[in-house]
Formats: sequence, C-alpha cells, structure tokens
Amino acid sequence: MTGVFAIAATAWFPAAADAQSRSYENAVTQAEDAFGFSVGRESLGIYNAGNARGFSPSAAGNLRIEGLYYDQQAGIPDTLLDSTSIKVGLSAQGYPFAAPSGIVDQSLRRPSDKAGASVVANFDSFGTAGVEIDGSLPISKELAIGYGLNGTHVEFPDGTSNWNYNGSLIALWRPAPGIEIMPFWSLLNDYDDEAGVFYVPAGDFLPKLAKQRDYEGPEWSDFRHTDLNTGVLASARVAQNWVVRLGAFRSVNDLKHGFTNILADEQPDGTGERLLFADPPTKSVSNSGELRLTHSIPDGPRLHVIHLSLRARDARREFGGSELIDFGPGQIGVKVPDPEPDEFHFDPVSRDRVRQTTFGAAYDGRWKNVGEISFSLSKADFRKKTVQPGVPDAITHSTPWLYNATAAAELSKSVAVYVGYARGLEESGVAPPNAANRNQPLPAILTEQKDAGVRFNLTKSVKAVVGVFDLSRPYFGFDGANVFKQVGTVRSRGAEFSVSGAVTPTLDLVAGGMLLKPKVTASDAADDTIGSKPVGFPTHLLISSANWKTPFKGLELDLILVHRGRAAATTNNAVFVPERARVDIGTHYRFKIAKRSATLRAQIYNLFDNAGFGVAGSGIYSTNPGRYVQGYLTVDF
Repeated sequence: MTGVFAIAATAWFPAAADAQSRSYENAVTQAEDAFGFSVGRESLGIYNAGNARGFSPSAAGNLRIEGLYYDQQAGIPDTLLDSTSIKVGLSAQGYPFAAPSGIVDQSLRRPSDKAGASVVANFDSFGTAGVEIDGSLPISKELAIGYGLNGTHVEFPDGTSNWNYNGSLIALWRPAPGIEIMPFWSLLNDYDDEAGVFYVPAGDFLPKLAKQRDYEGPEWSDFRHTDLNTGVLASARVAQNWVVRLGAFRSVNDLKHGFTNILADEQPDGTGERLLFADPPTKSVSNSGELRLTHSIPDGPRLHVIHLSLRARDARREFGGSELIDFGPGQIGVKVPDPEPDEFHFDPVSRDRVRQTTFGAAYDGRWKNVGEISFSLSKADFRKKTVQPGVPDAITHSTPWLYNATAAAELSKSVAVYVGYARGLEESGVAPPNAANRNQPLPAILTEQKDAGVRFNLTKSVKAVVGVFDLSRPYFGFDGANVFKQVGTVRSRGAEFSVSGAVTPTLDLVAGGMLLKPKVTASDAADDTIGSKPVGFPTHLLISSANWKTPFKGLELDLILVHRGRAAATTNNAVFVPERARVDIGTHYRFKIAKRSATLRAQIYNLFDNAGFGVAGSGIYSTNPGRYVQGYLTVDF
C-alpha cells in the first residue's frame, strides 16, 4: 500500500529523476495505475484534473503541490511541472484530509545535484512548432538551481492558433541537515490566441460543426493573458520523528483581453446568429498554502502518524462587464468578415473575494502485513463577498465540520480491501459561456463520497484495483431566465477498475475503466425541464494503453484505445452525445546523438478520425480533434 508514513520519518521531498534526464519519459511505463497520470508531454488514464468520477477536482479546489494545499488561478507550466497524479480510492489511501472529488497531486521538476539539461523540440501536422529547455545548475553541495524556457507557436485542431512563451526558476537549498527549502517562480505569456467557436442549436438536436482547421471567427478576437505562479516549499525535521512542512503559493491569471465566439440558434442546415462576447481586462489572484506538523511514532510492526494542519487562502476574482456584439446571420464554413470595433463599451466588472481557513487533525496508522487506517477532522471558516454593480453585496459565511475516514486490510500478501468516506467543502467552478451570468463564480458546496474496493497483486509486477463509489453534491443548471445556478442535487454511483504493470519484460500495460450511473434530483423550486441525467456524465469510459519494447534496439511501440459512452448534452435530457471510440498509435525511439541520450516520439492521434462532439455546457458544443500527427525530440546534455 502507498502512504505518507515513510515521508513522515525522512526528508519531505520525494525522490525524483534528475531534472535534466527527460528522454526517459513514458507515461505507460511510469504510471502506477490507470486512474490518471501525466509526465512531461504524455498523459493517460480514465481521469484527469478536469474530470474524476464525473466531477472536476480542479474546479472543486482539490489541487495539491507535493501533497500540500494549493488554490490555482493559473496553470503550472511544463517547464516547472514534472508529473501529475489523480488520487482516488485506494490510491488516495494515506493522504491526509482526503477530498470527495479526488485529489490532483502535482510534483515539481526538482533541481538535480548534477549539472545538465534537456532540450525538447515538439511539432504536429497542423504546423505547431516549439522548443523547450530544462536544466539544473548546482551552485554548491547545499544549493542547486533549476531553470526552464519554452517558446511555442501552436496551431489548434479548430483552426485557431497562438504564440506563447514561459520561463521558470526553482531552487533546492539544504542549509542544514534535515532542512530543505524549495522556492519557485514561473511566468507564461500568451499572445494572439484566437477564441474558438461554440455552437448552440436552436432546438433539441445535435448541431452541425465546422470542419477541422476551419476557423470561422474574426481574426482579431484573440486572447492575451499572463499567468504567474510563485511559491515556496519547505521541510524541517525539528526533532526525531517530528517534521514541519510548509507550502505557500501565489497564483495569478491576468487577462488583458478575451472573447467568446458563439453560433447561436443554429439550424439543422448550419445557419445561425453570429455572436461575440468581448471581455474587459480582469484579474484572478489567490494566495494560499498549508502549514503541517507531522509526528510519527514507531511501534514495532506498527507505525502511527499524526498530522496537525492549517490551510488558508485569500482569493480575489473579477468577472462580468462583457460587451455583446451581434454580427447577424452566419453559417458554418463562412468566416466573420467584420472589422474590429474602434473601441469596446464595457460595463463595470464584478468582484468576488473568498477568504477561507481550515484547521485540521489527521491520523494515519499502518500495521505491517495487517492493514492501515486513517481519519481526519477539520473545521473550515469560509467567507465570500460578491460585489456586483447595481445590486446589494452578497455575503456568505459558513463554518462546516469536514471529515473523512478510510481503512484497508491485507487479506493475504496479494489481496487487500479498502473502504472510505469523505465530506468536503468544494468550489463549483464558473457559469458557462452561454449563461446570462457567464463566468460568474459559483458558490462553494458541501459534498460527500463513499467508496470501497479490493486490490489484487496478479503477479509480482502487475496489480489490479476494482472499486465502487457513491458521490453526492449540488447540481447546477439553467433556470427559465438562462441563469446558471443550483437546480437540484446529483448522485453519482459507479464502479472503476485498473490493471497496470509489466506483463512481460518487454510489454507494459495500463488499462482501466469507469462505469457510471448518475442521477439528478431536481429541487422543488426548479422547473420541470430538469432531466434525471446530469450533463456531460458518460455512461462509461474505458481505456487501454500498452507499450512494447521491440527486438530492435531502442524502438518501442505503443497503442492507446479509448471508448466513451453516451452522455446527456442538455439539462432537460432531450439531446445525448453518442458514444465515441478513439485509437492512437505511436513510437518511442531511443538512441544516441554525440553520445547523448535522445528520444524521438511520434504519435498518430485518433487514427480513424472519429471526432464526435465536445460538450462545453448544457446545449453548447465544441469541436473535438480529428486525426493528426504529433511528436517531439528530446536530447539530454
């Protein structure tokens, strides 16, 4: 079983591969399970940061950096991020203060004590091209610096494009035995990022979508934003079996200008009304972090670990003030010719501020060859103030108790069972782009989760996990005035499984699936158009990823199979997105360039060109990528 027990008794930061050694990256061979994993430019699994068991861990605020609480407003760039794991069920066992919607645990690219660098050049068949360099520079035995630079021109499948560059710095300082301090900084600038088109049909039918690489919006409707992440991670062994850990973070998304293109009231023949929302400059800023004291108590074959934690955040977000521009009638395949207005007429923006502190205590216990048990109790103090022009200020104050408990038992050397319960306070994201209150932050909600399952060690190198889960949380949808708000509750019951490991010395497999049976119960105040199926929840999701080391030196082949079930596309359940299958094939070729390790990665994504429909909200659709080729060349120095 995994857990935090070893961490409690040793240095905080986990062991990692040298920062300059990126040619080894392969999601299939490195993933521990099929629940969600990414490393470098590769990812796999049935879940990701935006969707786990039907819900979004990122929108819920369940992000962690090296296991510590982090409130994200801007994503961490690849030059700073080493890997990301989705923790649910047994994989979350041992994580103090578990979250109902799953945990997204992000590991940073730690500086190495050896000088070196990796250069990555990426490309795709649309015309994307970029170069990234990551490296480490040891200053002394106590101090090492890591750095990253990336510049890319991206050509997206829907015909939009952008230019972006980012840079990052991270240091690892060990001023004394038992003390580690790791400050970091990253900055991303995004330019000329055209706003893709959303399609809103006039009735209960699936819309006609534009062809791949056929951008229909005006060329000038592009995003320009800057993302900043700064922070520090620190660990100190203050006494034998006592460790203090600190994570303090600042995350900023600074939107200079933004747009949303919509083909509204689209008819079956692809005609409709061309609308554009122009957004004023807005900024989202969050200061967050966690201070944790951990005490481990060895007791023969048993180990007891006690955590005391203080988590806090102060987040300020701006939204609204958009101007609606009506271009009149439009049609699929016909570009908007209108020039950019001389000026935009924005309304005053609204402001939202959240201040939250959470005090908690947790216990983890492991008994060798018997099992482990954990539980936690937290008290949250949540305050939210929303200021909107023309209406009284809205103030919310809540002080709920939050708790979770898990237990696992080893029935034999190869079989373990587990059970868990969690109650959490989570965010709900923002209103979708076609809502009357578009981009408005939604209220925090109380959620709960129950799950159970069993893990099998099929062989020494292959393990399987089978589990069931039951999640409940408020459900959001549209009212008669097109306002996106809470309209009921949703209960998501399902089963999941994972099989992962080296089947043979040359064949690695990561396969998994989720079977979902969600149900919406409308509130008394909701109208009768609320269906029983929540929007965007598929009936199932199955994945299989295999990596084969061929007899030819350095050549590996991989295959990815994905099948997603049908899902409700509208709140009233009148329209469903059909099931969709996808096949990807690829290769890693590992070789030497001037005695330096190198890897050429190439992949054909969506081999059979089955694009399907993307659901961006109730009754609002986007295009999915069809078939294309992508790849990169990595060289370690």
